[in-house]
Amino acid sequence: MMIAKKPIYFLTVLAIVFSSFTAFAGGGDTSNGGQINTREQIDGYIKHHLADSHDFTLFSYTNDAGERKHVGFPLPVIVWTSQGLKTFMSSEFHHNDDGHVVVEKGGVKLAKIHSKIYELNEGETAVSFDEAHHATNAHKVLDFSITKSVFGMLFVGLLMLLGFGSLAKSYKKGAIPTGVGRVLEPLVLYVRDEIAKPNIGEKKYMKFMPYLLTVFFFIWMLNLLGLTPFGFNVTGQIAVTVCLALFTLVIYLTNGSKDFWVHTLWMPGVPVILRPILAVIELIGFILIKPFSLLVRLFANITAGHFVVMSLIALMITLKNQFGAVGSTSISLLLALFITVIEILVAFLQAFIFTMLSSLFIGMAVEEHEHH
Repeated sequence: MMIAKKPIYFLTVLAIVFSSFTAFAGGGDTSNGGQINTREQIDGYIKHHLADSHDFTLFSYTNDAGERKHVGFPLPVIVWTSQGLKTFMSSEFHHNDDGHVVVEKGGVKLAKIHSKIYELNEGETAVSFDEAHHATNAHKVLDFSITKSVFGMLFVGLLMLLGFGSLAKSYKKGAIPTGVGRVLEPLVLYVRDEIAKPNIGEKKYMKFMPYLLTVFFFIWMLNLLGLTPFGFNVTGQIAVTVCLALFTLVIYLTNGSKDFWVHTLWMPGVPVILRPILAVIELIGFILIKPFSLLVRLFANITAGHFVVMSLIALMITLKNQFGAVGSTSISLLLALFITVIEILVAFLQAFIFTMLSSLFIGMAVEEHEHH
């Protein structure tokens, strides 16, 4: 059975890479008819891929009439403007991201510039730009839109709800779970036995298991979702990793034991004159350094993984003159396939590291010190 499954796994990874090749070759809204030929266009496309988006564009093509067509689906745009709440579908921007398409809703003119929604100043009909391509007659609005990253988080949340709901129901029927529960149970036990218990302790780990399980599966599934051809890069968004790190921060600070706060604010066993200095150092460590290490590690590794894969795919363009179309594409395919396989491991590894460090910080906060 395992031998039969290996070709399926390989074909799945191969399909992911080929889909990325298709998206790279046909995607992007460039000034060259959508084609990407130069290093500057490649860099711009990669930056566009790493950023969040208000719609899904699976691929693009130019029809016989020379018109650029995009295949995908829009997402809801929900913004708070000077005239109140405005809602519409992102398709009204016609996949334009440089501010040249203006959408009018209830007396408010809106444009999309680098994945941000801008409201034009009163009386303006088009966006004006300075030399750095910053809008001079428009300002950002408060954006509550269902972007691609938000959609990904909602989708993963729904999958987790269904999966853990199935696991809970299977336990009611018997001691051995069935279906999806049989897949989830080993991972749940792994988080409990290899992460929570060793770092938090036998007595207190159960209180934090819901959070640790949630954050582990949430990050892991989002990382895997980022390897699909849909262009998700949720855990590569700094805002997402900041929120996850803040959750961990709030949990270990609000659950800190008396001993934790005594050792943090007034370290016993050291000269009194040094205690205020050590208190500042400890507070900086727990409030700034530890959450920062959590958010940066996840953000940087996932973003770097996407960047490397997209850069390797771009080799079929940059090496075309040296090795020809077939040679450059073959090199690009092999390298991208190799890195994509590694990224599958990294997806799990980053979820494990974030959960492990979170449990470690929580364990440091709830630990009861022995007094002599």
